[in-house]
Amino acid sequence: MRAHHTMRTQDILRTQSGRAARRRTHSRAFQFGALAAWMLGGACLLSTPAGLLADGPGDNIPANVRRIPKLGIEVPEAIRQDMQQRLDQLAAAIAGLEKSNQPRVAELLPDVRIFWQAVHDALHYQEFFAEREIEAARRLLDEGQLRAKQLASGEAPWTTATGLVVRGYVSRIDGSVQPYGLVIPASYRTESADPFRLDLWFHGRGETLSEVNFLDQRGKQVGVFAPSNGIVLHPYGRYSNANKFAGEIDVLEAIDSVKQRYRIDPDRIVARGFSMGGASAWHLAVHYPGRWAAANPGAGFSETPDFLRTFQQEELNPTWWERKLWHWYDCTDWAGNLFHCPTVAYSGELDRQKQAADIMAVAAAREGLELVHVVGPETAHKYHPDAARDVESRITELARLGRERVPPVIDFKTYTLRYNKVRWLTIDGLGEHWEPARVSGRLHDGRISLTTENVTALTIEFEPGECPFRRTPEIEIESIVNGVRSKHVISELPADVVSAGGGLRSDRSARWTLALVGDQWQFGSMPTSELRKRHGLQGPIDDAFMDSFVFVRPTGKCASQMVDDWTQAEMQRAIEHWRRHFRGHPRVKDDRDVTDEDIATMNLVLWGDAAANQVLAKIAERLPIRSSGDSLSVGTQSFGSEHHVPILVYPNPLNPERYVVLNSSFTFREFAYLNNARQVAKLPDWAVIDVRTPPNSLWPGKVVAADFFDERWQLKPFRAAKP
Repeated sequence: MRAHHTMRTQDILRTQSGRAARRRTHSRAFQFGALAAWMLGGACLLSTPAGLLADGPGDNIPANVRRIPKLGIEVPEAIRQDMQQRLDQLAAAIAGLEKSNQPRVAELLPDVRIFWQAVHDALHYQEFFAEREIEAARRLLDEGQLRAKQLASGEAPWTTATGLVVRGYVSRIDGSVQPYGLVIPASYRTESADPFRLDLWFHGRGETLSEVNFLDQRGKQVGVFAPSNGIVLHPYGRYSNANKFAGEIDVLEAIDSVKQRYRIDPDRIVARGFSMGGASAWHLAVHYPGRWAAANPGAGFSETPDFLRTFQQEELNPTWWERKLWHWYDCTDWAGNLFHCPTVAYSGELDRQKQAADIMAVAAAREGLELVHVVGPETAHKYHPDAARDVESRITELARLGRERVPPVIDFKTYTLRYNKVRWLTIDGLGEHWEPARVSGRLHDGRISLTTENVTALTIEFEPGECPFRRTPEIEIESIVNGVRSKHVISELPADVVSAGGGLRSDRSARWTLALVGDQWQFGSMPTSELRKRHGLQGPIDDAFMDSFVFVRPTGKCASQMVDDWTQAEMQRAIEHWRRHFRGHPRVKDDRDVTDEDIATMNLVLWGDAAANQVLAKIAERLPIRSSGDSLSVGTQSFGSEHHVPILVYPNPLNPERYVVLNSSFTFREFAYLNNARQVAKLPDWAVIDVRTPPNSLWPGKVVAADFFDERWQLKPFRAAKP
């Protein structure tokens, strides 16, 4: 078995044989009635009643897809009018606060706006799913008005409250206000200087988990675990997406918000969840292994193909690019990264979602790691009380130890530069995206030894006071890129990277950037004279919607009426479904209103063609897919522009630091809403769509060609899509 964390961590994770542990747990199964009752108080987070999960084979028919979320009940007109009046009153109070121009008021306004936004959207989009939610909305409006009044008078008592607290932040993605819940222990005191442990708890699937229901729950339910010496953060995750895509960024933004507002120990953050939240924990553990002191996934899913075959009884027939894109969120491909994230998995013995931990255990074993898997005996889709006690004991000790800031050994794997960092190592370039890339590194004897595969650039960086070397180390790199093996030892560093006197100062960070030029590793970044895929600018299309973006609406008409009709329909669908699935209101601007600031700060999503969209007209000749006359050209291939539309993501020629996207929002559609394991990218970096085939729950039309750009954002040799 590969060395895993420190010896003390091994002791914590080490468990008795599965059979002995099961006998011990089962013998105590009925000794903790009070604990069980407390846990069942959060049943929506522990078990999954009918209606919260996908419906099995009944949800395997793309031509018969039920609406998610379903339309709610009709609100009686008198109640609607009263609620709208109260919304208007709260909106006026918020507007008054905005005019104050006080920094503290501006910082705390999201804590008020979350109540208005939740009730407004539920009322406007028919998302009250039961009569009791109307009363919950009234309570939220009361709380919003109270906070607005308090803030206007210079007070904000919720910022120092303990117990259950709901707060919000403004997302950089779309400017929307997003809520999150907190459990602040009584032991937290604002005057204390000691930072607190932070547990993330990712919620289970809830197709009716509107903002109203989320805020109502977070004001009532402590949840599964609430350590007395730590804060618990409950991200909303932008609804029901297993914290992928925009839901993934929600977690990171919520953590940043909590860090700004509370004293959090960055070395004692734990990623936890159950059911869909367990899937979230798997994903965040393997993709961001250097962020967490530990991870605790419960049930859920950990990859797409085997889970859908096992849980959903679904026959899969992916395109070649879909299969490649499974690497994005299939945690089994990244299981070796748990080397850096101590993990305690949990499953009920009778739970079909035990499959997630079982398949991760197999994947971890292939990497030489032994996954700790606590199993609740004779238990279905919920936490067994004794198993919960066992899990909490292990996680508490791991959190006490905290993450290892400067591990002497690093072993990190990625398929995309979206995930490119673990502790002192950052991968800056790949030989080819969506093929496995790996760096193994060791700090020893005044030397940094690295073994790399499919990596063309990297950075080694130690924070001030953390460099383990007293003098500039020798760097040894053995690498394989495109089948070419090379080995280099660099003992003399350039003057600009060597500290004065040859030593390393403890008050400065130590940083060395290296790139593979030809077959030689050299100091310095990769050449900037040409486009290259890099972190945050590596595709595919869906990546553009994990940062600030704006939909740019054409004010003209497309050259083809068929294309114009398709463009208008798909753009309206994109606006609606961003709100429905990712719970935000996308920025939308006419092409003539796009500013230099928009170009500098946001990814531009351009709808239409060069005849219709003024911004697209400015850059059309600088894109790799071009339209000329009646022809749409992709390299040496041509398609009739009368009924073909390009979809792509590409560095914006007006600002190569940001993306430009043509004619697409996120690429999975309604069929994927039915099961979170289906919610994966459906298109690569570019595609050509034949709009004579109408859009459906799977595709925006007939995909006649699709592929990834190479590492320099160039077209690869043409590869047609299968019909």
